[in-house]
Amino acid sequence: MHCNVFARGEKQRMKQLNKSFFKKNILKLFIIHYSLFILTACGYKPSSHAIENIFSDTVYVEIHVDRVEPENAPFLKDEMNRMVYTRFKGKIVPKTQAQSEIVISYAGTTFTPLAYKDGYVTRYRANICVTFDMITKQGKVKKTITAIQEGDIQASSLLSSTLRIQAIRKGLEKAMNEFLAYASARGTRVGNSE
Repeated sequence: MHCNVFARGEKQRMKQLNKSFFKKNILKLFIIHYSLFILTACGYKPSSHAIENIFSDTVYVEIHVDRVEPENAPFLKDEMNRMVYTRFKGKIVPKTQAQSEIVISYAGTTFTPLAYKDGYVTRYRANICVTFDMITKQGKVKKTITAIQEGDIQASSLLSSTLRIQAIRKGLEKAMNEFLAYASARGTRVGNSE
C-alpha cells in the first residue's frame, strides 16, 4: 500500500513537472515556429541571390591604394576576394576572362581629434574613403563609401601606430560591408524590375 501511494505521488509530480516544462517552453517553441514561418513565407533570400542579378560568377578585382599606406593593399585585396567567394558565390579570374569587374580605390585616411588631455590627443575619428568602380551586367557603376571609425590613442607611439592601423582596417571592413549591402540592395531592385 505504501509503495502504491509513493508511485501515485511520483506520477502526479512528474505530470506537474511536464506541465510546467511545457508552459515555460511554449513561448520559445512558438517564437521559433513563427520565425521559421515568416522567413520562409516572405520569400527571404540570402544576399548572394540578389547580388547574382548584378554581378556575373567570374569577377576581376583590382586595388588602388594611397602610396602613404601601401600596407593596406593586401588586406583590402584579401577581404574583397573573400567577399566574392563567400558572399557573391563567384570566383576571381584574370581581367581577360572576367564578365564583371570591381576596381577599389582607397585614397587614404584622415584623422580628426575628438578629445584632448593635457594638450595631447586622446581620442580620434578616422574617416576612410573607398571608391568602388564596377562593371556589372547593367553597365558601369561607381559608389563612394566613407566609413568612420573612432578610437583611443595610447601614450606609447608604438601602441598608437598599431591602434592607427587597426582603426584603418576596421574602417575598411565597414566600407566593404556597406558595399555588400549596397550591391545586395541594387541586385534586389534589378531582380524586382525583371
